[in-house]
Amino acid sequence: MKKETYENPLITRYASKEMSYVFSPDNKFRTWRKLWVALAESQKELGLSIEQEQLDELKNNIDDIDYVLAAQKEKEFRHDVMAHVHTYGEKCPKARGIIHLGATSAFVGDNTDIIQMKQGLEVVRKKLVNLMSKMADFAMKYRALPTLGFTHFQPAQLTTVGKRASLWLQDIYLDYEKLEFVIDSLKLRGAKGTTGTQASYLKLFENDHEKVKKLDKLVSQKLGFESSYAVTGQTYPRKVDFEVLSVLASIGQSMHKITNDIRLLQNLKEIEEPFGKHQIGSSAMAYKRNPMRSERIAALSRFLISNVMNPAMTASAQWLERTLDDSANRRLSIGQGFLACDSVLEISINVFDGMVVYENMINKHIAAELPFMATENILMQAVKKGGDRQELHEIIRTLSMEVSKRVKEEGKDNNLIERLAEDPNFGLNQEELADIMDYTKYTGRSALQVEEFVGECITPILNKYKNELGYSAELNV
Repeated sequence: MKKETYENPLITRYASKEMSYVFSPDNKFRTWRKLWVALAESQKELGLSIEQEQLDELKNNIDDIDYVLAAQKEKEFRHDVMAHVHTYGEKCPKARGIIHLGATSAFVGDNTDIIQMKQGLEVVRKKLVNLMSKMADFAMKYRALPTLGFTHFQPAQLTTVGKRASLWLQDIYLDYEKLEFVIDSLKLRGAKGTTGTQASYLKLFENDHEKVKKLDKLVSQKLGFESSYAVTGQTYPRKVDFEVLSVLASIGQSMHKITNDIRLLQNLKEIEEPFGKHQIGSSAMAYKRNPMRSERIAALSRFLISNVMNPAMTASAQWLERTLDDSANRRLSIGQGFLACDSVLEISINVFDGMVVYENMINKHIAAELPFMATENILMQAVKKGGDRQELHEIIRTLSMEVSKRVKEEGKDNNLIERLAEDPNFGLNQEELADIMDYTKYTGRSALQVEEFVGECITPILNKYKNELGYSAELNV
């Protein structure tokens, strides 16, 4: 088997077939034909001389696309839309004369882009909601399991595994809210003509402005949109592409941060992403269990984040009613942006489907650090029993320095609590010290915060999309 041409890894390795189909030639050109049918149907309903037989012929050939002929025509015309107008016309000889009537290329090109982006965003939403469901389950399961918090990647006050996961989930929740807003705000470009003035349609309907406005609305509704953008040039506002790809980039931001955390915690052996029975971590170091899924998510997320610069620059660089220097850039940035986001979500769902938590390692790390953190509580308890605060503080400081040296220089365990227990100045028995060292008393409202956040913010979303839950992602590689 020869493989002599470049293969896009988003297709061959990472993205789902579902998302690949949304941006496939089949979906694109079938949508062009659905738009031509909607235009002709609307024109007939508004009084133009179009026969039902012609409409039936168009509808019956929506899926019968001769790509070989279309390629020949495009090579001849150097124009993709007209190549497909003629190709469709070959299949529909009775309707050939009314295809694309009064329309410009952007009628099929731009409207299809909007439709594909909406379909893509709905796929993203389904997977985002499934990811939220798995993250919420994880957060709730471990909402009360104490773990070291970290600031500056240095041990800090305790939190819980579930509370940390709720921070991840909150980022995804914010992405969800943006996603819903963008989906709800998408409109078609509609039937606006060459420079957006609707002059061609006004001519067709003999200066009947109401029929022209009605045509725009009918076409939008037939394609599942409430309305079109009120005014356009030859294209819909290119800021729309920026808004759409910004949401995808935002998901990339969230997942990059989350997988950074997972990679750090996997280094500490506290949690671990799924690792297949026959998976190989390293070609040389056979014992390794590299977090390759999280690393892949981070790599694709950076592509997503950087990709948002394309629509940002394209929107700012448009000339007057339109320039064509947007076209080639959009062919790459929009489709690949969605494929990359889909890949990130597929892998993320897979990771949270099989995340492993090593409680003994978490407890070991707490035991090594908590004695230092507990000294303030020990100090207060000892003062309550009659001790001198300043004297006790100095004892703790001196012992802490000695124990720290023992841990760092000699590699021994933290025995600060044992040494404090032996010091008669503190007057604390083992039972009192054990009570002070109870991990669960250092996590504040963590568990309740998780319950409240999941209950108030996440559960209503999961209930709304309950019919789309249960999705699992199988990775290609």
